Amino acid sequence: MRFEIMRLDDIDGTAVDRTVVDAASVNRIVQQAAAVGQRILIRPADASAS
Repeated sequence: MRFEIMRLDDIDGTAVDRTVVDAASVNRIVQQAAAVGQRILIRPADASAS
């Protein structure tokens, strides 16, 4: 399964960066975001997302 991860702006919560990763990479990205206090949104990726 693939997931879309969006990094969110600290001020208004808008997406500033977007990436699609496999399930194995999600934990690493969450850990990195947590280490620096970065806000992220994770959702299942559409089949057409790349």
